[in-house]
Amino acid sequence: MKNLIRFDWAMKRLLRNKANFGILEGLLSELLGEDLKIDHLLESESNKEDADNKLNRVDMLVQNSKGEQIIIEVQGNPEPDYLMRMAFGTSKLMVDNAWEGMEYRKVKKIISLNIVYFDLGHGEDYIYHGTTNFKGLNKNDVLKLSAKEQAIFQTLEIGKIYPEYYIIKVNNFNDISKNTLDEWINFLKNEEVKEGTKAKGLREAKEKLDKMKLSKEERKEYERDLNTWRDNVTALADNFREGKQEGIEIGEAKKQEFAKEFADSKVRQEKIEIVKNCLKNGLSIEMTATITGLSVEEIRQIGLN
Repeated sequence: MKNLIRFDWAMKRLLRNKANFGILEGLLSELLGEDLKIDHLLESESNKEDADNKLNRVDMLVQNSKGEQIIIEVQGNPEPDYLMRMAFGTSKLMVDNAWEGMEYRKVKKIISLNIVYFDLGHGEDYIYHGTTNFKGLNKNDVLKLSAKEQAIFQTLEIGKIYPEYYIIKVNNFNDISKNTLDEWINFLKNEEVKEGTKAKGLREAKEKLDKMKLSKEERKEYERDLNTWRDNVTALADNFREGKQEGIEIGEAKKQEFAKEFADSKVRQEKIEIVKNCLKNGLSIEMTATITGLSVEEIRQIGLN
């Protein structure tokens, strides 16, 4: 039986406490491949406490010790336009942090971490990383920073200036941990931490996110939120299946309708060709009507065209 609480619920209730920053720091350090330290939390929509408001996403905005801002979002329900929402989130944060007369070099670096429990996009991997780079259309080279630009931005790569995106497709993980980041993803998927883990923050997560260590009221609240989440996921799945079946039925009806229209038009075209050949060979309109089954008026119209 799993004794650890879901990560999204932990973000909403427990991980906003500075004493628990080590758990988030562990996940981010393993993902980014560096020893990351969270300086403080920033205001974000995750301040909403209502379970219904938090069902569709749990997001958190943190700033690390280097001044970079990191958006963390957990999305359980399918959203077809989620990829654009990711772009909107980073763009809005960038604009919100700007002030009149600010030098562009002072725009803060933004990292967007998206933990999704649905099939976002089409791909077989479970971790995706997106950056912005510029490729020459003629020379096929990649644009690089000049020495002066490297000094201004304190990086060697153009892609490090712009927002970076990470997508963890939790359900694509095959439950086999090959490294410490996989151990984190296993926790995100299965709410379990295996003995002997070496992943940063996971042992702390196992200690602090133990469901049995919650108070009686917290456990009730957790179970209530979890049941709400499950009910909504079930409803979405049912709606998807019903919509898929309805789509199949509509598609089949349209297919049959199209086939009938095509067949009718093909027969019509064949009759027109017969009419033209009959009239060309001197048959009367009345005789042609008898042969084709068309009316005399229809035959006259065809003969005029």
